[in-house]
Formats: sequence, C-alpha cells, structure tokens
Amino acid sequence: MSGSFAPRPGAAPLSQMVRAQVRMETRLLLRNGEQLLLAVVIPLIVLVGGVLAADRFDLSLSHRPVDLLTPGVLALAVMSTSFTALAIATGFERRYGVLKRLGASPLPRSGLLMGKVGALLLVELLQAVVIGGAGLLMGWRPEITVPGLAGALAVALLGTAAFASLGLLLAGTLRAEATLAAANLVYLLLMAGGGVVLPTTSYGGSGLLDGALTALPSGALGDGMRTAFIDGGFPLVPLAVLAAWSALGTYLTARTFRWE
Repeated sequence: MSGSFAPRPGAAPLSQMVRAQVRMETRLLLRNGEQLLLAVVIPLIVLVGGVLAADRFDLSLSHRPVDLLTPGVLALAVMSTSFTALAIATGFERRYGVLKRLGASPLPRSGLLMGKVGALLLVELLQAVVIGGAGLLMGWRPEITVPGLAGALAVALLGTAAFASLGLLLAGTLRAEATLAAANLVYLLLMAGGGVVLPTTSYGGSGLLDGALTALPSGALGDGMRTAFIDGGFPLVPLAVLAAWSALGTYLTARTFRWE
C-alpha cells in the first residue's frame, strides 16, 4: 500500500558507525580530567617551565630554548595521548566489560579501532593548536618548509600508530590497575630520559647511549619533530624507527590482546 511503513532492519554503514564511535571516544577523552591533564596541562607546564628555566639559569643549548623545546613538547603530547591516555582508558574499558559489549555490537572490531584512532587524531590536533599557539606567543619561530611540514605530519601519524599499538599491548595483557601504573611509569621515564623533549645528544652520554635513545620510539618521535621544525628537513631515519615500532607493536597486540 502506498505510504505504508516498510522496516529495513540492519546495521548502519561502517563509515557512519565509525564516525559515531569517533565522536563518543573524543567526548570520553575530553571529559576525563586525568586525560586532559596528560594531554594539555603537563605538556604546557613542561614547555613554559623549560623555557623559563633555560632563560633563568642561562643553559647552553644548541638553539633558542623555545625553538628547541616546542617541537619536543609537541612530540610529548602525541606520546601522552596515543600511549598513556589510550592504555589507561582501554584498560578500564576492558575491566568493566565495555569492550566485550562493543565486540558484540554491529560495530566490527576494526571499526572500534578506527574510532579510537580517529579520536586520538582529533585530540592531537587540539593539542597541536594549544601547544603551538603557546610556543608562538613565547617567541617560537619554526622553520616552515614543505618537506618539514610533510615530515612533521608523517612523524605525528607514525608516532601515533607506534605508541597506540604499544598502549593497546599494555591494556590488552595487564589488569586495569597494572596498566594504570605501568603506563604512567613508562610515560614519566620516557619524558625524563627518553629523548622526546630534549635531543638525544643533550644527555651527556656516549655515542652508544645516543644511538640507544634514537632507537626508542620516544627518541625517534622527538628527533623527527625537531628535524621538521628546526631544520625544515624530512626526518627519514626517525620515520623508519617509528615504522618499525609500529609494525612490532601491532603484531604483538594482535597476538596477545584479550577483549575481556
């Protein structure tokens, strides 16, 4: 009969489900005070405090403090969101059965992962605006070139992939409380001595130590951002290191992740 209601049961298109998941994941990240602390407050404190301390104590650095620290803090922001925040949130979602219920919904597991990654990228865009704006207000003058901008974008994307896979590796194998402790501990250790905020050559170690720090995902992320924004170059070696960590983390996560 003309005009009659004809129900068509079924799942929504994957793209629509992923967009809805991205919106939900983003809201959850931005509503959580601890996640905002990791995403924005701590990086801003490191940037402002580092620049003021360098000026106050007249530290000898290879570049102006704000030019050296701002790319490193942008790298720190990527690490804090894609590793620490993601690991903690996923660990508690797994503990409370959220992942199990989502796994039984029409949203496929690949869609769930795409939703989480999409939310990470949106939050990182917000971080880049806030931290980059603060750096510019403090006198940051990045070297803007096409290879540098392309390199910074590639470093951010591969850094997100590498640290997200490692964060999911923690969240999918440890209990929620252990994930919380381990993610925060690793974050603090890498922030202090992982070559992310300051160049790997500034730790006063031997060439072997510099090489070890460069091989860490934190060191590659920081060095890549500094190469892009200080030298205006395309950071091939850091990108290769991040790609290797991303492949390793993805493989290990796929083999060990438990949804409940």
